[in-house]
Amino acid sequence: MTIEALSDAETILKKIGNTPIVKLESLSNNQTEFYAKLESHNPFGSVKDRAAFWMVKLAEENGLIKRGHSVIMEPTSGNTGIALAGIAKLLGYKVEIVIPEKASDETKKIIESLGATLYQTSDDLCPKVGAGTDQSIALAKSIASARPDKYYSPNQYANEANFMGHYKGTGPEIWEQTKGKITHFFSGVGTGGTITGIGAYLKEKNSNIKIIAVQPQQNHLIQGLRNFEESDKPDLFLKREQVVDDWITITNEEAFASVKEILQKEKMLVSPSSATVYTAMKKYGIEKGCVVGIFADDGKKFKSLYTQQNVLTAEEFDKALKESRYLSKDSLY
Repeated sequence: MTIEALSDAETILKKIGNTPIVKLESLSNNQTEFYAKLESHNPFGSVKDRAAFWMVKLAEENGLIKRGHSVIMEPTSGNTGIALAGIAKLLGYKVEIVIPEKASDETKKIIESLGATLYQTSDDLCPKVGAGTDQSIALAKSIASARPDKYYSPNQYANEANFMGHYKGTGPEIWEQTKGKITHFFSGVGTGGTITGIGAYLKEKNSNIKIIAVQPQQNHLIQGLRNFEESDKPDLFLKREQVVDDWITITNEEAFASVKEILQKEKMLVSPSSATVYTAMKKYGIEKGCVVGIFADDGKKFKSLYTQQNVLTAEEFDKALKESRYLSKDSLY
């Protein structure tokens, strides 16, 4: 990697974090303010930019990987794969990603466009944690363990760097952006890094802040989230699950209805996981406070899913892309 290329990479990587927070007028009233933390404004389009950056950064610092030599291998339902592929390309690493076939076609094309090799498995949408259900995780482990001199698997399901990216970054940002007024925090759960990292930080600032975990129904269609009735809790989540005060489960039907509602009322094109969090914020019944939810990514890579599920027609989706507020103009894919 040339000095110029490295300089460009560092400039881009410094843009990870400090994402905007916007008021959800459709949910807010005189007693309660609702806000969305828009993680789509990270360089590679999602909340997973933070975890991917911290996992690569700490692996380098600990001598586990070497630029121009190491291959990064990771199982993912989508966003971590995109983030790792993009960040690794900037820094001079090859990446191989294992992903469920059910992930959106757009997601898989983005990962390949960023130069990563893609392996697909017949897993459920989000690779499950637990014996007999973790084909993506098992395949990634088998490939990486066969060549430990060459391959490195960050293992987002257990890697403390995933937690630290949010404890050191997202949590403090939310505290500052709400001027410490936050009373309730909502996040979907996949690896558990986002909710435990942010939740732990916020609880240290004010132990009365309520942390609510959002999960989709069983056999869901929500890329990036998992239902813990059908999947074991990842090690990363288990270490700090006590930070979660409450749980709420959202159905596919509710989430997809919210995609249309948010588009109509907020003029925002959001992802299924962001719509799931929005639905939870709306249903929870908060009468007074300052509420923040993580919108992990936007809806740009879900045209095929939305048309297949009759959420939006192709024409409605294309119109939404043109007219939607808050879509990042700086995504690197």
